[in-house]
Amino acid sequence: MNNDSRPDPDALLAQVNEEERQHKRGRLKIFLGYVAGVGKTYAMLAAAHQRKAEGVDVVVGCAETHRRAETEAMLAGLEVVPLKSVVHRGIALEEMDIDALLTRKPQLALVDELAHTNAPDSRHPKRYQDVEELLEAGIDVYTTLNIQHLESLNDIVAQITSIKVRETVPDRVIDEAYAIELIDLPPEELLQRLREGKVYIPEQASRAMDGFFKAGHLIALREIAMRRAAERVEDHMRAFMQSQDISGPWPTKERVLVCVSPSVLADKLVRAARRLADELNAEWFALYVEPPNSARLPIDAREQVLNSLQLAESLGARIATLPSNAIADTIIDFAVKHHITKIVLGKPVRHGWTERFRDTLTEQIVRQSRGIDLYIVTSEVQTNTSRYAPRVEPERSWKPYAQGFLLSVITTLLCVPMHFWISPTNLVMLYLLTVVVAAIRLGLRPAILTAFFSVVAFDIFFVPPQFTLVVADTEYILTFIGLFVVGAVISSLVASTKDQAKAAQRRESETAMLYALSRELSSAESIDTIIAVVLRGFSETFGRHAVLFLSKDDRLNLIAATPGLLLSEHDRAVAVWTYEKGEPAGRGTSTLSATEMRFMPLKTSNGTLGALGVKPQEADDYLSPERRRLLETFANLAAQAIERAQLNQQASQLEVLQATERLQTALLNSISHDLRTPLVSITGTLSSLRDQASQLNEQARQSLVETALGEAERLNQLVGNLLDMTRLESGGMQLRVEPCDIQDLIGSALAALTPRLLQRDIRIDLDPALPLIPMDFVLMRQVMVNLIDNSIKYSPNGSLIEVKASLLLREFQLEVVDQGIGIPEQDLQKVFDKFYRVQRTESITGTGLGLAICKGIVEAHGGKIWAEKANKGTRIILRLPLTR
Repeated sequence: MNNDSRPDPDALLAQVNEEERQHKRGRLKIFLGYVAGVGKTYAMLAAAHQRKAEGVDVVVGCAETHRRAETEAMLAGLEVVPLKSVVHRGIALEEMDIDALLTRKPQLALVDELAHTNAPDSRHPKRYQDVEELLEAGIDVYTTLNIQHLESLNDIVAQITSIKVRETVPDRVIDEAYAIELIDLPPEELLQRLREGKVYIPEQASRAMDGFFKAGHLIALREIAMRRAAERVEDHMRAFMQSQDISGPWPTKERVLVCVSPSVLADKLVRAARRLADELNAEWFALYVEPPNSARLPIDAREQVLNSLQLAESLGARIATLPSNAIADTIIDFAVKHHITKIVLGKPVRHGWTERFRDTLTEQIVRQSRGIDLYIVTSEVQTNTSRYAPRVEPERSWKPYAQGFLLSVITTLLCVPMHFWISPTNLVMLYLLTVVVAAIRLGLRPAILTAFFSVVAFDIFFVPPQFTLVVADTEYILTFIGLFVVGAVISSLVASTKDQAKAAQRRESETAMLYALSRELSSAESIDTIIAVVLRGFSETFGRHAVLFLSKDDRLNLIAATPGLLLSEHDRAVAVWTYEKGEPAGRGTSTLSATEMRFMPLKTSNGTLGALGVKPQEADDYLSPERRRLLETFANLAAQAIERAQLNQQASQLEVLQATERLQTALLNSISHDLRTPLVSITGTLSSLRDQASQLNEQARQSLVETALGEAERLNQLVGNLLDMTRLESGGMQLRVEPCDIQDLIGSALAALTPRLLQRDIRIDLDPALPLIPMDFVLMRQVMVNLIDNSIKYSPNGSLIEVKASLLLREFQLEVVDQGIGIPEQDLQKVFDKFYRVQRTESITGTGLGLAICKGIVEAHGGKIWAEKANKGTRIILRLPLTR
């Protein structure tokens, strides 16, 4: 079998993912016409009646009938959501009520005029954005669109009709529609309807026929609409063939590159590249080669580049920006590296006689194209496209030029006494040095003017005959030309080097800034630290107030904001929209731009974590395109850092849960035997008393009762230890500190253990100078009981147990020493851990909680406890502070 005939696995996976996304999303059907009046709204309403007859829940969101009787009649029988009134500058405007539609949530919504511009202060500036929100909510939408409103066809329509259409819709909207129905009407019939007043009222119809609705215009627009619909059918055919693994004449893989520059022609180039890529079914790129002097370009020129790149990205291009002074070489290298087959360029227009003697950018690319096809796009507007970048604004101040003239004068004054010993041709070197200084300090144009002043001064003062412009020796003319040309070249090279150095410094500054911020974010472990770094970074680096929202349980919560930032309910609503849609909104965007804040989604590969809002500290402070791009990069770094911290937190919680499970297992394993043993004894004793009461004498019954009582006390002590450990870990243990007598403390503990001390020798050694010690008597009594009980367990009958109390400088010390089997050196610290028991051959009952409880109580008093090896056993030492 030929492997080449197999479908691409990546393509199949992408298709499955897209189908899954489309399954959750509403479906869009577009009724496409080539101009108003062909019957799009009528056809949409007719289709809606058919769907309603099939049992589909249909609601009309908005329908523009234009007072046409047959169209208004089609609304009968359909539920219509009332339009909402929006007041702008005292004028009431009616717009579609998107909130009412989302609340109603029908199966199918009818939304007329997809390219409509909403009233100011609406949620979205464009109606197609309202439609996208309905689709995301799972609502199917029927809508109408004229072909002239398609973004990539904007220039072509303007060229055909001489009318610039302002309301446009991105091509991706029509690309994502599941169905396009072409509503066609011959131009003759449309013109007849226009004359009969079925499209516009008579006055408007007359003006339309003299303008947009000319027969030639209609024929051309009709062809464009049919071609666009045919392309969509072909796309569906190819997708079907690929999904079904049907072999066919697949087109060669093409790749298109459009070169963007700060020219008014840039947007037209981008749209042309999009159309070419659509025709070829090709991947396409938009490239901007940033020259060294880009920082000195006017702000509107840099905005033009940014807007063109954003337009290309919105139309589906992969964008790239490369810094270089060799623009043609960089474009060709990029094209070769990315296997570009076609390059879209603007037609060069030569300006000035100097450009007649140099190759334009297009000519340079043609010469180096290496078989790559070039598409040259023309424009009726005469724009400077012979250069890749517009000319830098000239220096408006006269001071640099005056300083250049002054340098020439100073150099001349220095040369006057020197020309008696140095020939005039050697004095030229001093003037060249002056030109270099002017180029370094003053710039290109002042340096060239300085070169001219130098030539004139050299001629007047040092070339015979002096003090005239006359030259006796014609060889000096060559010297003049050489001086001026070399000076101009040096000035140009120095200026170019300065621009490159400044560009490198700017890129270095941006890189250093991102490195510093990313290093701080990478070193921050907790979310709180990351949030502090983010807020400080936006405040100090960008001069912006910042606010951070993060999602939790599908709700967006305000986490932190820089001091002095006040948020309105409108700002919060914009943040929620940004989080839900995953798109920027607010100031400087096309969505909810009336707000003073700009919100960016914190997006990672796993989804959207929240929203980050920034607000300038000064109202008129607008970011340059470069710093705006830097701002978005920093927001992406912040999103990745927050995600990393959240994942670390989840991992820590998982580790805690695993440790808890292990602890629970250890607890059950540890206490199951100790709980079962006394219960078995108590059960057996009570069973004997019940079943054999008549056969037992008084002494036997008394012995059984005492056995059951002892086991019950043992069980009570075990449960008490568990409860004490729980209280310690939960922080529920409250100390009641008061001065206590140590002798009373030890006596009370020994009294509680009297039955078990009968076979031990107890020795008490108390410092007679002991004062009253501040402590919780009840809890410290429990500590003494556990320590002495532990010594009883691990020491033989008849052995000695010592209890010593002494006074140190600022502490009270208590020791319990036994002569038992001792604790191995490696286990001296571990015996105070919960459920830890030394592995021994002897079988000694216990839960491993006694010493852990002692440690918790002592540390709660601000003291410390540890174990040491004694001569014949173990010594447990605890110390408590004398003051709290």
